Amino acid sequence: MDVHSDIPRSRRERPAKPALTREGIVAAAVELMRAEGMQKVTMRRLAQELDTGPASLYVYVRNTAELHAAILDELLGIIEPVPAEGDWRGRLEKLLTSYTAMLFEHPGLAQSALVARPSGKHYLNLIETLLALLAEGGVPSGQAAWGVDVLLQYATATAAEQATRDLTVNAQDDWDALTRALHGASDRTHPHIATLATELLSGTPQVRLSWGFHLLINGILHTPVPPARSNA
Repeated sequence: MDVHSDIPRSRRERPAKPALTREGIVAAAVELMRAEGMQKVTMRRLAQELDTGPASLYVYVRNTAELHAAILDELLGIIEPVPAEGDWRGRLEKLLTSYTAMLFEHPGLAQSALVARPSGKHYLNLIETLLALLAEGGVPSGQAAWGVDVLLQYATATAAEQATRDLTVNAQDDWDALTRALHGASDRTHPHIATLATELLSGTPQVRLSWGFHLLINGILHTPVPPARSNA
């Protein structure tokens, strides 16, 4: 029996906790997400992980939304760098595919990314690289500026949609039901569906993702933004 077990220890004898920093908080949040999922990354749960109170975290991060945006920005840093050589379209698609793949690996993050507004260095680097590639392809600056938003929205929504399906218990049953409905459509009431049922369901997710990027890049290249209108 330890005769000293009931003797209270002075605060001075306890090991000092590391000082909180924004970088340390975000790093801990990333590890928590990887271990328990994005839905568990709350200010209260993170405070428990860091052995502190939630109020201490608000000094460095305003709210959970900002915390999730910071997690996204941190993981953007692991995206594969774009090769310096090669066709600008191929390099642009490779960057966007790498971004989407990162979100595929973290389903909760993909859903959060639909509304998150990161503003860290990795997000700025991503935007800068996308703009540079579009400029290299001769895309007018206004179209490039609007196009970046559309490209990221498409990539993020695709990852979030897939993440939601992966987490749905009846995902395969739903897909089978849709397949039966499309192939069973009457050519009298739904002639277009009856003709294109196979095409509607064709293509792997990877092929469809690539086609979508090509579609958007071509559209951005050839679709001028509307002229600015005066409020007068």
